[in-house]
Amino acid sequence: MLTEAVDGFRLAYDRIGEGPAVVLLHGWPGDRTDYRLLAPMLAERGFEVVVPDLRGFGESDAADTDPAQYGVAAQGRSIVGLMEELGLERPVLAGYDVGSRIAQGIARNQSELIDGIVVAPPLPGIGKRVFSEQAQAEFWYQAFHRLPVIEELIDGKPDAVRSYLNHFWTHWSGPGFEPELDHLVDTYSQPGAFTASIQWYRAGAGSVAVSAAETAPPSYDRIAVPTVVLWPEFDPLFPRVWSDRVDDFFSDVRVRYVDGAGHYAPLEYPEVLAEEIVGLG
Repeated sequence: MLTEAVDGFRLAYDRIGEGPAVVLLHGWPGDRTDYRLLAPMLAERGFEVVVPDLRGFGESDAADTDPAQYGVAAQGRSIVGLMEELGLERPVLAGYDVGSRIAQGIARNQSELIDGIVVAPPLPGIGKRVFSEQAQAEFWYQAFHRLPVIEELIDGKPDAVRSYLNHFWTHWSGPGFEPELDHLVDTYSQPGAFTASIQWYRAGAGSVAVSAAETAPPSYDRIAVPTVVLWPEFDPLFPRVWSDRVDDFFSDVRVRYVDGAGHYAPLEYPEVLAEEIVGLG
């Protein structure tokens, strides 16, 4: 299914179940199929589950336009448009990676529209630690994504897409996780699809740019909706010590550490996500 256009972008989405609404937001490199395990779990627990492809991903619209149309605010407009079009009343938002940032943006700027958020890293509070030697050894790809040469090297080339995505899915995941990449390789290999997926980084929405510029808000301006942060053990991008300043940015937050897992929340620990979403919903 496709939404009505917001800023010229329609979102493809899946919708299953009945009950309180949950919107699930994927990351990079992924798409809405990241939630193929979690969505039916929630539907079986009595939730209406909506899972979109974000702007520039999967079957949603992409355009060769200003990268700002792919940043947090722009992606958030599409998600709010989806919620309004479907008549979702104060859903819970859940997301990891790119989806986490978008959920946080809606929670900060339009908190009246949602009941709460369940998110995995990235989270605020990293600050200048993102420039540490260890961090930069992991975040090199965000600068690379802003260079035009990446389009010549990877876009529209299935073998290159597979090798590139495989690096992230194997390096960022926890022990024993075996990614299934055929669908993503097919999707990201379509001409222009890889380039559209990295517009998020060209919009300056990646963790390096965001963390370097962040400052803790005054207490009255913190994200106020009920928030659950799930912080995995083996995410090389976001070590657990970086969870120490979450309280500086949220006024109603609980951090739960997830042992044995890596970056890909909905595929590595869907049961934990389901438990926390049910708790908020």
